[in-house]
Amino acid sequence: MVSLIRMPELVEEKLPRRIEHPANEIEAATIEVRELDFAYGNHQVLHDVGLDVPARAVTAFIGPSGCGKTTLLRCINRMNDLIENARITRGSIHLNGVDINAPDLDVVDLRRRVGMVFQKSNPFPKSIYENVSYGLRIAGINKRSQVDEAVEKSLRAAALWDEVKERLDANAFGLSGGQQQRLCIARALAVEPDVILMDEPCSALDPIATAKIEELIQELKTRYTIVIVTHNMQQAGRVSDHTGFFYLGKLVEFGPTTKIFTNPSQKRTEDYITGRFG
Repeated sequence: MVSLIRMPELVEEKLPRRIEHPANEIEAATIEVRELDFAYGNHQVLHDVGLDVPARAVTAFIGPSGCGKTTLLRCINRMNDLIENARITRGSIHLNGVDINAPDLDVVDLRRRVGMVFQKSNPFPKSIYENVSYGLRIAGINKRSQVDEAVEKSLRAAALWDEVKERLDANAFGLSGGQQQRLCIARALAVEPDVILMDEPCSALDPIATAKIEELIQELKTRYTIVIVTHNMQQAGRVSDHTGFFYLGKLVEFGPTTKIFTNPSQKRTEDYITGRFG
């Protein structure tokens, strides 16, 4: 079993902070997946998956239900460690060149650097302010001025500040569904991640709230690497720069979204995109 003992001196060296680059500069891949096999017990759900997720771009995983999209997403921040008998049986995932499954890696720090937004918004039963500041306090940041600044910055980045700045002490459950999802994004941003994972972030939202989240994703990709799982192919086409099509636990095709949707290389990809199955 992998040790979760915190080893900051090792992690700080191995996982350097994100380096800011000019928006037009091409960067190397942030996430590298190589020959990945993954199983729940005796049931193998990912088969020989390999891809590079580019930095400061949106990458979408599409495919039918049960094809392994969310499993791969949860591998990137090791959320699958929390499931008994779930394990990588072969292959590797590297973040900024570092093996995220190395025995001496600080998993808590990894999950701070690789934030996650879930299908159903999950604000804490606390105030709006406490929701955003929660991760900072866990990290030992308690100076009020510093926390205030981070909360405002994160809510602005999540396009929520103007809607909630007069009621930061109000319970987060009083927000609309779309606002709660943006609050969860702000909570993830507050701890300054390198990567943001999104698992069907708009599936429970109305079209207006969905449009706001999609607009936010486009803004955030200038600063973060974003990976989104979606069943909505129209959404993948609107928000993503690269798309991976999964079927029965295998990556059938991966490439620029425009190519995947207009001129796929694989017949199975074309059949799925055109609605012949799925």
